[in-house]
Amino acid sequence: MTDMQVNPSFRLVYVPGVTPGKWVRVWSERLPDVPLELLAVPFGDGERTLREGGADAGLVRLPVDKDVLSAIPLYTETTVVVFPKDHWLAAAEEVPLDDLADEVVFHPLDDTLGFTADTLPGRPAIARPDRTEDAIELVAANVGVLLVPQSLARLHHRKDLTYRPVVEAPQSQVALAWPQERTTDLVEEFIGIVRGRTVNSSRGRGAGQAAPEAQPKKAAAGRGKPQQKAGGQRSGAQKSGGQKAGGQRAGSQKAGGAKAGGRGAAARRGRPKR
Repeated sequence: MTDMQVNPSFRLVYVPGVTPGKWVRVWSERLPDVPLELLAVPFGDGERTLREGGADAGLVRLPVDKDVLSAIPLYTETTVVVFPKDHWLAAAEEVPLDDLADEVVFHPLDDTLGFTADTLPGRPAIARPDRTEDAIELVAANVGVLLVPQSLARLHHRKDLTYRPVVEAPQSQVALAWPQERTTDLVEEFIGIVRGRTVNSSRGRGAGQAAPEAQPKKAAAGRGKPQQKAGGQRSGAQKSGGQKAGGQRAGSQKAGGAKAGGRGAAARRGRPKR
């Protein structure tokens, strides 16, 4: 790993459909003095950005070149078919892949599902759209339908379009990736955040800061237990004794006071007037 001072900031690249917000929030809480810069790039540029050193780590879609990049799979997305709201597919809760056999299915150049001309279901369009958002526009024009990960259907949502899950369709897997030769402490820190490690179990910078603080507290807590127990017993005894003694004294004083008060009153009543 490289020294922390070599990389005082952290740059994270991510592709469309991926939402890094929850991990960024944890980073800002755990490492407030290390700026995290987000870099949004098109689908095909995520791996290239990492290979060229444009980012420390990235949230990208698999596959990636495992000879150059390390990758941790995070989750697999549901594949959906996008179509106009008045399309006959809207009557179904989910769509079998075979039901698209008679539909024009767009195959954008930035396809994230790994379709080829031979594996794409349905009838091919005359030309391939350059981007997924271009294909969405064609779907809205009621020219055909589009298969995408659900996050992209949400990203390009339109009021006149809807989508349904597709049974037995290829799926897209999102992963955290980084250059193998640049596995820095900050990369380890982000890996820990993505995997849900606590600050004390993290292998990165946060763990180094948390450990010295946690050990003295633990030691102090260990030394304090017998004293607290003994002290608690003595305090209890003093409290119990104090209450009993205090109660007895208070009772005696109260009783004595009443008797004395009675004699004093009687004495005053028996005195002759001058």
